[in-house]
Amino acid sequence: MAEQRINVAVLGGGSFGTALASIAADNGANVRQWMRDEALVAQINQEHRNGRYLPNYAINPAVQASTHLQAVLENAELVLIAIPSKAFRSVVQAAKPWLTSTQILVSTTKGIEQDSFLLMSQVLEQETGFSHIGVIAGPNLASEIADKQLTATVIASADSLTRTRVQQALGCRYFRVYASNDRHGVELGGALKNIYAIAAGMAAALGMGENTRSMLITRALAEMSRFAVAQGANPMTFLGLAGVGDLIVTCSSNLSRNYRVGFAMGEGRGLEDAVSALGQVAEGVNTVKLVCEKAREMGVYMPLAEGLNRVLFEGVPAQEMAKTLMMGEQSSDVEFILPREAVQQAHRNNGGWHE
Repeated sequence: MAEQRINVAVLGGGSFGTALASIAADNGANVRQWMRDEALVAQINQEHRNGRYLPNYAINPAVQASTHLQAVLENAELVLIAIPSKAFRSVVQAAKPWLTSTQILVSTTKGIEQDSFLLMSQVLEQETGFSHIGVIAGPNLASEIADKQLTATVIASADSLTRTRVQQALGCRYFRVYASNDRHGVELGGALKNIYAIAAGMAAALGMGENTRSMLITRALAEMSRFAVAQGANPMTFLGLAGVGDLIVTCSSNLSRNYRVGFAMGEGRGLEDAVSALGQVAEGVNTVKLVCEKAREMGVYMPLAEGLNRVLFEGVPAQEMAKTLMMGEQSSDVEFILPREAVQQAHRNNGGWHE
């Protein structure tokens, strides 16, 4: 529990933002939550319930919701920004008149900005120039947090004050907050795993077994870390909650939005139909296309993401993605131990053996 009552602002009225607002209030913080929807604001203030995103969750009555950014942000020491990537920059720009350089700004969004390929904390940095910037990521299904099931997350920042304040504001008996200084790696882990959750949902709908899912998750981890390291992240970050932790939960649970989109497509639905049936943003759909473009540009080998990209946007049947999983080259298992290039060279040296 925080030693003094910290003022926390949450921007966003979705499931994760709502759960974090209530946790901070449970911990004794003064919490105000901003959202555009006036009916939702009224419901949170009067019924202490978010009927759209977490209908069965009793929100701490101390959480005050508002449609006015100024009212929410004034005197806030910690600002949690839980806005989908498409609207993230515009909300930060609207909030700027009431943001100050002493505030701690933390993104909870697991996505990549379409035109710039910037992660959300980079958008925060670009828009504000502030030094107290961090990101929260990890295996955090909001509905389970709302049920107060034991959950862990990561606060990643180069700034120790940011890490400490978030641990104080949000850490409680059922929500454990671990620290990292690899903001880029943690944030990339959160964004990239959404791609593979769609693939896992498809694989499940196509009737693939536990061996296949294990293979998919593990090869996805190799692909994610390969891409992230090419972007300057630390491969060890992917052994943590924001890497393998988030990947396991999002590839295994039908509570995961991206998994559900993949499952619907594996059952034969089109992309638009699968997304509209969900009724919420599935960040992975946008991320697949962006990451594949960037991987091609950087020369990073990402067969799973490429296969999924073809299913989502080129009309290739979902069964074809399963073939991609099997047809990928048999190369190195953990390439930070044995580089892919060394395996390829050994194949060439030993008569081009292949299976």
